[in-house]
Amino acid sequence: MPIHQKLLSAIGLTLMTASISAHAAGLTSTRESFGALPDGTPLEKITLSNSHGMKASIITYGATLQALQVPDKKGEVADVVLGFDDIQGYQANPTVYFGATIGRFGNRLAGGKFSLDGQTYSVPLNDKSNALHGGTRGFDKHVWAVEAKQDADQVAATFTYRSPDGEMGFPGTLSTEVTYSLNERNELRVQYKATTDKPTVLNLTNHSYFNLAGAGNGDVLEQVATLHASRYTPVTAKLIPTGELAPVKGTPMDFLAPTAIGKHIRAKHEQLAFAEPKQGGFDFNWVLDTEGDMKREAAKVTDPASGRTLTLYTTEPGVQFYTSNFLDGTVRGKGGKLYPHWGAFTLETQHFPDAPNQPNFSSTRLDPGQTYNQTTVFAFSAN
Repeated sequence: MPIHQKLLSAIGLTLMTASISAHAAGLTSTRESFGALPDGTPLEKITLSNSHGMKASIITYGATLQALQVPDKKGEVADVVLGFDDIQGYQANPTVYFGATIGRFGNRLAGGKFSLDGQTYSVPLNDKSNALHGGTRGFDKHVWAVEAKQDADQVAATFTYRSPDGEMGFPGTLSTEVTYSLNERNELRVQYKATTDKPTVLNLTNHSYFNLAGAGNGDVLEQVATLHASRYTPVTAKLIPTGELAPVKGTPMDFLAPTAIGKHIRAKHEQLAFAEPKQGGFDFNWVLDTEGDMKREAAKVTDPASGRTLTLYTTEPGVQFYTSNFLDGTVRGKGGKLYPHWGAFTLETQHFPDAPNQPNFSSTRLDPGQTYNQTTVFAFSAN
């Protein structure tokens, strides 16, 4: 190789190495105590940070996204997910699921029952006549092990939990892994893996409540949502899917074009009344047109005031868009802030609710020898 080519090659290698080093230098993780459970079990908090001021804090209780600091168009940082400052807050509000990893089965199972290979299994009811988010003690109420990781492109924390055979009525010993990772593109990636030793059903998701203006800073009615979903799954008065994949066109569920969340939230529509009988609200599964293609945008929400935008990518076929209808201004969260009605929205990527009991829905069955895989990316920008 000529000397000038060697020189250019060396310079290129040096620049590349410097770029990786600089890139890696902006990505850090810290590990600290998050108190302890009443029985003395210690809890930890892992915080992932990048050079743009974005930080994601995840606690070992429920592998829960406890805080998410995101800059706005002026570079000012705010925490955009609802939660609590201490474990006492989470334990005093066990049904809010703020930021939690949900399992074994996200969303609702009618009557808490499902069948596999001719055998019926029962999950404890915790949502009137339904089992919700895995029953009375789902994955959100367990302590997960954690391992921090880092490479040149991202900083990550992998949480693991082993669910014994029969826990909450689900068959099979399930080994579950959830990895949160943050990169310099302001993307928070959540990846799930799981294996079982018996046939079972599985539907994992993250239950973060987002307010792009900052947690506790008013409602989300003026924030603008786009859901790339031409259909949704209508529900009965018990919030169980009818089995139909209905078009959103002509309904308040049409977010195919950017639409303020509050534009139709009070519309006179049977489905909205089912979701929130007093004032209306969204709490439905949308059938994503992306069909699991991670290269296609599944959803986007923008806060016009701060300029923050959340763009969603997922391998999952559906997303539960929920407008925190239960919040009424009495739940006091981080920094002592009260969380108002419609004070946040969720984007719970998932298979469809009650899928084991719905022959028209894609299967949530997991067999021995198979590996459950799911990836969801929450990408943030501001302008």
